[in-house]
Amino acid sequence: MSFLLDLPTVNLSCFFSKKWTPWKFSTFFKLQAVKNNVISNNKYKFFMNKNYINIYNNLVKLTRNKDLYKDFKIQDTFSDRLIFFLLHFAFFLKIYKKDNNKEILQEIYDYVFRQMELSVREIGYGDQSINKKMKDYLNLFYGMIDKINDWDNLTSESRATLLENFLDNAINKDYLVDYFEKYRVNLINNTLNSHIKGVVKH
Repeated sequence: MSFLLDLPTVNLSCFFSKKWTPWKFSTFFKLQAVKNNVISNNKYKFFMNKNYINIYNNLVKLTRNKDLYKDFKIQDTFSDRLIFFLLHFAFFLKIYKKDNNKEILQEIYDYVFRQMELSVREIGYGDQSINKKMKDYLNLFYGMIDKINDWDNLTSESRATLLENFLDNAINKDYLVDYFEKYRVNLINNTLNSHIKGVVKH
């Protein structure tokens, strides 16, 4: 499914509510190496394309920023880290979503979500539940894309409300609003090609 198509508004029932068993991880998804010996099946070779590995790894590194988790109501969980990962990726796609980038952004989108699926499998989800889990993640992500699309026109208060919809565990909303605005500006000041090559200026 292409994120570049007109996306319907997705009504989410707080997929990552506290009813879920928290996952306590010191890190998020593993940084990926250019070669992955675990994956040898030909149908996975595209998703391990080293052209996009820098983008995926940069998203992981951004998600590991400890300042993002300051003043959380409870210890941050796997769900919190996944949401931060998806928020960073949503801003990434928002900035670089141009007509001449559609094909390559679709490839990046496919690559990132395939890497996510592999990481979720490593956590312990099997074939019977992985499809439903990834569908839930996609629905959550589409909801982010829909709301973040209006970020530029929102007030600081509205931006805080937007983030609160996805991060009910965080109470440092002002910091997060400032952080993601700076991240958005940083994306604008870098090219898509610089992300692919891994020479992003932070």
